[in-house]
Amino acid sequence: MRVDLAYGRGVLPVDLDVDADVIEPQDPPPLADPAAALRQALRQPISGAPLAELAGPHASIAVVINDSTRAAPSRQMLEAVLADLGEAAAARMLVLVATGLHRPTRADELDRMLGPALRQRLRIVNHDARDTDALRTIGRTSSGRPVVVNRRYLDADVRVVLGLVEPHFFAGFSGGAKLILPGVAGEASILRNHDAEMIGHPCARWGVVDGNPIHREQREAARLAGCDFSLQVTIDAAGAITGVFAGGLEPSHDAGCQAVRRASMRPVDEAYDVVVTSNGGHPLDLNLYQAVKGMDAAAQVVRPGGHIVMAAECCDGAGHGEFVHMLREHAAPAAMLHAITAGARVRADQWQNQVFGRVLDGATVHLHADGLTDDDVRAAHCVPCPDVAQRARDLAGGAGRVCVLPRGPYTVPYLAA
Repeated sequence: MRVDLAYGRGVLPVDLDVDADVIEPQDPPPLADPAAALRQALRQPISGAPLAELAGPHASIAVVINDSTRAAPSRQMLEAVLADLGEAAAARMLVLVATGLHRPTRADELDRMLGPALRQRLRIVNHDARDTDALRTIGRTSSGRPVVVNRRYLDADVRVVLGLVEPHFFAGFSGGAKLILPGVAGEASILRNHDAEMIGHPCARWGVVDGNPIHREQREAARLAGCDFSLQVTIDAAGAITGVFAGGLEPSHDAGCQAVRRASMRPVDEAYDVVVTSNGGHPLDLNLYQAVKGMDAAAQVVRPGGHIVMAAECCDGAGHGEFVHMLREHAAPAAMLHAITAGARVRADQWQNQVFGRVLDGATVHLHADGLTDDDVRAAHCVPCPDVAQRARDLAGGAGRVCVLPRGPYTVPYLAA
């Protein structure tokens, strides 16, 4: 059987020659007129007042958008906002790119995301979580963790977030309050929201919001920071908008989460010996750091001691910050996990290492990545995999149970109780 794995800006065709269960999201059909649907959502939100009513003719407006690691249709959403408020609103608008602790989004990436004309017409600023002069402490969450947020966001008369709702491996779902924490939050807030205790919580998992402490505290931070209007969307494999949810931050996000749960969460009856997965293609497979998500999606249904065959282009290499350093500091994943959970200091990016270590502790990861050398792959405690199909066939041995996740973390399989 042939399966096309989402890979980079295209696909990686894989001829398995073995029986395999192919698991993909069951996306609703794309909206026939997404521009009209966006305009209608702005004018008839799920809850609260329409955006135009909130953003008067003289109000300053801060709009938060996703960074380059997300396939969010930010251009369409911004164009809808400008059409609703009037083109003159661009002069009163500041667009903040929700980088969290990711690297800044480059000009060429903004051109791809927004189009050159829209980019040049708007004031766009990459949030910097480490620029203390650009941040303000506004309180603490119920657990005592600090809430530090971008001053420009806080000082705007009207605060708007434009998000993409997808499954998320420890926050439950992306979008919503994540645009604020970690999106435009300070490093101190992000580190504590993503510390070892939070990541290790049994409810900090794909598709889980009830009892999830990371999700809860992100919403607490968003309430402290304030958000006047939220526009959230869902998309299909081609990036077409399948749903629009607008209004109050929490009601709009809840509605988006329900739609994604129906589309993406897929039950299976029994664990697999081999799970072949991708990271959903560009831009989510930019680097190994992001590729942990696809591995963790596969880990939900691989048997203990089984094999994950991962295809992620990683055109930007291994990743940023402490992620690569922590991989290289330890001879084995178990040692890395111990260092993270026992450490008194929270290091940037350790959450990705913690999840990665948990995956590697339960399965062998075979990694196909054109942007990494074999030495890079081995340094990440993975096995280089030049041929995904051949490796899957060899590992299955003609008798093993095989599963394929062509879109990686956009599908979340789980073992049915």
